[in-house]
Amino acid sequence: MVPRVRRGCDSQAGRKPLHHKGSGSLAPAPRDPHTTPATFERKCATCGDIRSKVAPPARNRSPRTHAGRERAGVLEDHFAGEVAAHYDATSPPAPEAMVDRLAELAGAGRALELAVGTGRVALPLADRSVDVAGIELSPDMVAVLRAKDPGGRVAVTLGDMATTRVEGTFSLVYLVYSTIGNLRTQDQQVNCVANAAAHLGPGGRFVVEVGVPSLRRLLPGEDAHLFSHAPGYVGFDRYTDLVAQQATSHHFVVREGEAREVRTPFRYVWPSELDLMARLAGMELEHRWAGWDCAPFTGESTSHVSVWRKVGG
Repeated sequence: MVPRVRRGCDSQAGRKPLHHKGSGSLAPAPRDPHTTPATFERKCATCGDIRSKVAPPARNRSPRTHAGRERAGVLEDHFAGEVAAHYDATSPPAPEAMVDRLAELAGAGRALELAVGTGRVALPLADRSVDVAGIELSPDMVAVLRAKDPGGRVAVTLGDMATTRVEGTFSLVYLVYSTIGNLRTQDQQVNCVANAAAHLGPGGRFVVEVGVPSLRRLLPGEDAHLFSHAPGYVGFDRYTDLVAQQATSHHFVVREGEAREVRTPFRYVWPSELDLMARLAGMELEHRWAGWDCAPFTGESTSHVSVWRKVGG
């Protein structure tokens, strides 16, 4: 999911998808779900960066989200069955720079990944001797993780990342690949940030990787932005509600002569909006980078990695 995006998109700074996790949700080849016939450069729907050379999945973690139910607070599992089964085969591994930075931020403490999925980030962190736990909505994604982690190094709790609590205190909570966009309302995103803060001890850090909305790239009078095209694939984001900050990624894929469209709705969120959510949860901004390499975030940045620190006791 970028709605689940989002296991959003595979964004370097952000993405989800696909999520974040990105999110992805192309059925046979998704969460960034992907197994593919044609080879092409896949770009992050949120930030435009090239993330892999395979047929893409849905940008955010949630494919066809039923907005009515999600607005009522009921999140649906869009990563069941074939999506979970093909997810790892079609998703690029977590970047070394991402794992390095998260391990550094966790220090000697415990880390909690929201929307842990198949453990694409959590397991490499565990390989660095970080004590990692996760929250995941999809039982099938968790089954894949557990098959890869028979020793149970990553403890997973099934549930919604906006409300599910895990026992204990953590020095780091993180949500990557633009997966925060999989939460389709502002209230859900606010609750998610508050839930992250509730898991942190004093001085603990919450990290979000997400793309910057690409509204500036829209031509006057247009509501869609083409973020990628290649033989057998076209992808664009359509901004459907600028007040509620709703958008949908459209992915057109041709496989074996058959065209297919996958739509993934998501709620885009601005950096300043996330800062306010963090303040409401008792955290303050410590760092904001354009990517995992800690490059400065500027007005031209297409994505960001933000770190908030919990203040007080």
